[in-house]
Amino acid sequence: MEDKKIKVGITHGDYNGIGYEVILKAFEDPMIFDLCTPVVYGSQRIASHYRKLLELPQGPTQRIDSAADAKDSTLNIINVIGDDEPIEPGKQTEAAGRAARAALERAVADLKAGEIDVLVTAPINKENVQSPEFHFPGHTEYLQSALADDKNRHALMIMADDNGLRVALATIHLPLAKVASGLSTDLIAARLEEFNRSLVRDFGVHSPRIAVLALNPHAGDGGLLGKEETDIIEPAIARARSQRIQAFGPYSADGFFGAGHQRKFDGVLAMYHDQGLIPFKALCGNRGVNFTAGLPYVRTSPDHGTAFDIAGRNEADPQSLRHAIYMAIDALRNRRRHDEAFASPLPKLYQERSARND
Repeated sequence: MEDKKIKVGITHGDYNGIGYEVILKAFEDPMIFDLCTPVVYGSQRIASHYRKLLELPQGPTQRIDSAADAKDSTLNIINVIGDDEPIEPGKQTEAAGRAARAALERAVADLKAGEIDVLVTAPINKENVQSPEFHFPGHTEYLQSALADDKNRHALMIMADDNGLRVALATIHLPLAKVASGLSTDLIAARLEEFNRSLVRDFGVHSPRIAVLALNPHAGDGGLLGKEETDIIEPAIARARSQRIQAFGPYSADGFFGAGHQRKFDGVLAMYHDQGLIPFKALCGNRGVNFTAGLPYVRTSPDHGTAFDIAGRNEADPQSLRHAIYMAIDALRNRRRHDEAFASPLPKLYQERSARND
């Protein structure tokens, strides 16, 4: 099964950002075509524009109408917008927001239809992408709505690098003033369960150890600086441990990362966005990948934004997108191996017995 070339769908994100630059640069190395067949949802015209603007080498590219028409060893591009959209590097425009939505919606439809195997998303601008049909604060929440097959499971945002650091978030794109009220024992316990499942199935970690960060400074100092640790987080950890999940904490975030304790664990659950992403990005640089767990499909993205400030300047580093592609491929392979290993043995046993009796 792993011998089959994996078809990777890639959305162009906000085309006025660095999406096309990192996509084109990522596929300059022909070796990446040995691992996958890429399908870019965007615009061949815009891709050609950025290739010329940035003076990038001409690589194998073809326009296709359907992911089923994708060919190996070339960058396949499906046009999801017309050929007259204005290209304005570094600017936030309504046209780019519409194009980002169109690419995402087409890619998700193809993912559900089995036309592509995994999804990698280039960065969007969270403001101009909004519309009456798209009212989500980010990719993760949209994908939860569009792809989740179990309403009792929720998409989990995991930042991961190739050195084994994986930081998941209990709350994602939530205003800081609402984080404390947004936490509950049920939420954190569910996040731990999903994190543990993903570490095993997507990352191939046997019996993962998960550290849980505190919400308050000094882990609340016994209630002096807050009671969320004793009232909410500790009961969630206890519940997880009763389900044979190896969860530990809560740890004060500054001391935890300052002392390098993340190296002792397979995953770290942070309580809110910046608590987890600031140390992750400081430690991982351009190697980081945003992985979405809790969905029936594999989705990754680079850990950076649209970077309007350097768009069109040939300064963007494609390393994070390249790692996102590699991680999506690895996660799909891990899932296939895991699901095959833990599939019910009865049908296979029945077939083997029938063959012996013939």
